[in-house]
Amino acid sequence: MNLLLGIPATVPLFLAWYIIVNGPLAALGWTRRDPSEDDGMLPWVLVAVPVFCVFGLVWGLVNVWLRRRTTAASAAQYWVACVAASLMPYVVGFFLL
Repeated sequence: MNLLLGIPATVPLFLAWYIIVNGPLAALGWTRRDPSEDDGMLPWVLVAVPVFCVFGLVWGLVNVWLRRRTTAASAAQYWVACVAASLMPYVVGFFLL
């Protein structure tokens, strides 16, 4: 289930990467801002916050429901496995593209 949830997770993960690269890392001089990014960070934050909240809510509710129904693993093992499985599509896409 978390591998399937990882596919739409590429959107909030990309938004987080874009905001970090064009915001604080660019301010520190570690990266360069996108030259066409002259509106500031507010529009990106206004887009990203609802996306993060909706995805986080869906992901959390699905995993709480699955944890209650399917597993005998400890909570720490379960949540680490969930995060790792959810990140796999993003990592694979990042390295393949």
